[in-house]
Amino acid sequence: MTSNRWDTSYEWKAVTLLALGFGLVGLDRWLIAPLFPAIMKDLHLTAQDVGNCIGILGLSWGVFAALMGGISDKIGRRKVLIPAIIAFSLLSGFSGVAGGLASLLAVRSLMGVAEGSFCPTSFAATADASHPKRRGFNLGLQQSGFALFGLALSPIIATQLLDVVSWRWVFALVSVPGLILGLLMFFVIREPRATESEPASAVPQAQTAKGNWRDVLKSRNIPVAMVALFCAMTGVFVLGAMLPLYLTEYLALDTQRMGIVVSAIGFGGFVGQFALPGLSDLVGRRLASIAGFAGTAIMLYVFRGVGAEPLVLFIVLFVASFFTLGLVSLLSGPVATEAAPVGMVSTAIGIVVGAGEIFGGGVAPALAGFVATHFGIQNILWLPIFAVLVGIGVSLLLEETAPARVRRNARAVELAGGEQPE
Repeated sequence: MTSNRWDTSYEWKAVTLLALGFGLVGLDRWLIAPLFPAIMKDLHLTAQDVGNCIGILGLSWGVFAALMGGISDKIGRRKVLIPAIIAFSLLSGFSGVAGGLASLLAVRSLMGVAEGSFCPTSFAATADASHPKRRGFNLGLQQSGFALFGLALSPIIATQLLDVVSWRWVFALVSVPGLILGLLMFFVIREPRATESEPASAVPQAQTAKGNWRDVLKSRNIPVAMVALFCAMTGVFVLGAMLPLYLTEYLALDTQRMGIVVSAIGFGGFVGQFALPGLSDLVGRRLASIAGFAGTAIMLYVFRGVGAEPLVLFIVLFVASFFTLGLVSLLSGPVATEAAPVGMVSTAIGIVVGAGEIFGGGVAPALAGFVATHFGIQNILWLPIFAVLVGIGVSLLLEETAPARVRRNARAVELAGGEQPE
């Protein structure tokens, strides 16, 4: 398709709905955290039970992100997206009727199935709808909703609603927007071939070919992105899980000031999740990834040297989260998308996201708990610092795939007489 025939109207409608959808994924996933004190009291839960509730969702999310990405490549985006958003919205509401730990674990694990299915399929649908020159920005914009709704706004929404209703009704109320959005997606979201202005018969057959998941792993950038995303998600999940304890127990901040500082993760991540991938459209995926990991490492090192100064802590954490959550969008979005074999975009995204979620969302928090228990909460930041330093080295292995940068490299090859530039 030529750019002057691109359906820009559909592109922006689709990206907007998918961004809101992924924002609701973040809201439904993280809303439970500020509600846990009330839930623990009513259901007689322990801190270990709380950790299990968080971990089981991450585990099922990672497994089904890898599985359903491939399935959506075969049966279509709509058949996964719309049932998934309806399912996780209803299940979020069902969290409010849990009568004990077993039922809560069951509901949260099923939520992970639905949200894990929605995740790679929604990324692929955004890539389908996006013009190549806006692919990185659009994928980042879509994913930024997760940070804004899930990490920045969910604590505010949860605590404000708790002033007027019980925690059970909080879950019921936040399930409604997802049901409405699912209806809108039913009428708006198209399958990939229908996003183009040409008739389906004009699409080359090679563009709809399907392969085996092993073909995805043969693409060099896929295993590189899997390891790099694990490094980035280690930063995200360790900060999200352990930073409140670091701020209250080590820096002795009160709960109110701690909450303000922690919200920087969501606000910084919101900006970074569309800004860093958007920048990568111009400077290239490889350079943006290296800069993201280096920026995270520097800011986390600075953060650990800051005392009980909430404003300074907020600013430094905002910048650190800008980089680390921007990396999550970059690696799981344009890097995975552009490395995918023809017809296997969702499969590629699912494999990358699944690996990052299982290890970054499962293994890393467990390691963080070990560090805090045996070496002190004051040393917890060394784990994400080490992970993002490894990420710099891993990023050096990425092959450049950003369309604008690839074209510039091709022109440089021509001017150099056929010799590939460094």
